[in-house]
Amino acid sequence: MIIQIIFKKLKQAFMDLLPIIAVIAFFQIFVLKQPLPQMGEVIFGALLVVAGLSLFVQGLEMGLFPIGESMAHALAQKGSLFWLLCFAFALGFSTTVAEPALIAVAWEAAEIAGQGGLIDPGQDSLEKYAFGLRMSVAVSVGLAILIGVIRIIRGWPIHYLIIGGYVFVMLMTFIAPKEIVGIAYDAGGVTTSTITVPLVAALGVGLASSIKGRSPLVDGFGLIAFASLLPMIFVMGYGLIIFR
Repeated sequence: MIIQIIFKKLKQAFMDLLPIIAVIAFFQIFVLKQPLPQMGEVIFGALLVVAGLSLFVQGLEMGLFPIGESMAHALAQKGSLFWLLCFAFALGFSTTVAEPALIAVAWEAAEIAGQGGLIDPGQDSLEKYAFGLRMSVAVSVGLAILIGVIRIIRGWPIHYLIIGGYVFVMLMTFIAPKEIVGIAYDAGGVTTSTITVPLVAALGVGLASSIKGRSPLVDGFGLIAFASLLPMIFVMGYGLIIFR
């Protein structure tokens, strides 16, 4: 029974990765017309990716999704709006600070800014700049999740908030330093990655399930959209402060 479950999970992970494998193989063989370098290592690495992905998905199903939903239920039943909003902000902030993709992008942006003469290329200056980027994004995601929770509680239509937010993003794009705009747009994407998405999605669904008159399908989703939107605004604001 256990072996069947493991085999099923591995098969699902392999099927998810199959399009990527097919694209790489097609271009390598038919376009570049070259054999894959270090074939043994590539195959072994692919097997590790399949195993890692299956374990990651299983961990989400067993751990992060249930704990996110249960805490949302418990806080909603407690009836304390203050603690619910504190939890929403802290969850968004803490998961974003720990996001590996954000750490990588922030450090890469710091190195490029140092090489381009925008900031002092010294190690301390680079670390300070990268840390400032990470904190700007983390605070913005915390605030985004907080706003999303208020939206679920109040029943506000999500499209008004999202459209208004992106209008503000476009306005910020015109006034922000051009050196920060691309980083800001990337920051909106890297925040919604492996750590943030499972917990935030579970929070939204759990909260919507706990409030009378709210639909988990209609109201429970949408928090991740806020988590992608606000970082762009905050990072461009950070650029206005740093580069001007």
